[in-house]
Amino acid sequence: MSETLSNSQVLERFIAYIEGLRRYSPLTVRNYRRDIERFIEWGEHASGRKQFLLLEVESSDLREWIMSLSDSGTMKNASINRALSSVRSMYKFLRSKSLFERDIFAATPSLRGSRRLPVFVAETKMGEVVANIISDLQSGEWLKRRNAIIVLMLYGCGLRLAELIAIDKEDFSDDFGRLMARGKGDKERLIPIIEGVRCHLKRFAIANYPENICNYDKKALFLSKQGVRISRSDVQRSVARLLRESGVQGKVSPHVLRHTFATHLLNDGADLREIQELLGHSSLRATQVYTHSNIAQLQHIYAAAHPRSDDTQ
Repeated sequence: MSETLSNSQVLERFIAYIEGLRRYSPLTVRNYRRDIERFIEWGEHASGRKQFLLLEVESSDLREWIMSLSDSGTMKNASINRALSSVRSMYKFLRSKSLFERDIFAATPSLRGSRRLPVFVAETKMGEVVANIISDLQSGEWLKRRNAIIVLMLYGCGLRLAELIAIDKEDFSDDFGRLMARGKGDKERLIPIIEGVRCHLKRFAIANYPENICNYDKKALFLSKQGVRISRSDVQRSVARLLRESGVQGKVSPHVLRHTFATHLLNDGADLREIQELLGHSSLRATQVYTHSNIAQLQHIYAAAHPRSDDTQ
C-alpha cells in the first residue's frame, strides 16, 4: 500500500468524497459517519486485537462484527444491513483509490430481513385531509397556509423531506406547472404539478410574507417564523399535527405522504415506470414495493368481501 493512514484519516477521506463528489445529503453523510465510527469503536474495543486499522481489516472481522450486532439484540436486521452498507461503500471507495486491495465483502452477504410494506393514508381519509387543507388555505393566517401547502406539495408531488426543504421559487416554471426537484446525489427531475395544487401554490409563492419576518430569504419557498429556510423538524411537526387533526391514525410523517402519493397513483392505474420517474428512484426495484402494498390491499378487500372467506377447512 502506498499510504499508511489512521482510522480517522480514512474516515475523513471517505466523508469528503460523499460530501463533495457524490453530493449526499447532510443526513445521509451523518448516518454513514455514525455507522463507520461504530465499526471502528467495535474494532478498537471488542475485536480482541491490539491495534485495529481500517486498512488492515479482514473478512473475518466483518463476520465477527455482524455477529456481535446480531447477538446484542439491540438492532434489527434492516439496521444492521444499513450499517454494513455504509462500511461496504467506504471499502469500495478505498479500492477505487488503490488504498485497499481485497474485496472483503465478497463472502459477506446482507442479513435476511422481513420487507416492510410502506405506510400510507387511505384515499377516503386523504380526501378528508385535503378538505381540511383547502379550508386552511382560505385562512388569513400565514402559518396555517404555509403548513397546508407543505402537506399539499408532499402528497401532490411525492417529494422527499429534503427535496421539499430545498425548494427555491426559481425551481418552478413561470406558470408553476412544473417543479425541478433536487433529489439524492443532487440528481434533478422534473415533476408536473396538477392544477388542484398549482393554483394554491402560485397564490402562496407570490404572496408577501408577514412584515415581522426580518431575514426574508427571497429564494426559499418555505420559511420559518424567523424568516430563514424551514428546518426538517418544523416540517415534520407541521405535517404530523395537520394529519392528526384530520383524524389520520398510526404513523404520520412527510414520508408517509410520499408513500401515499405513489400508492394512490398505482391504485388509479399509473405505470410503475412513470411512478419511478416521479419519485426519483434510481432503480425500479425500489418502486416495486408499492406493488406489494397494492396486492396486500387487494388481499384485505378479498378477505372482507368474499362470501366464503370465513369458511374453515
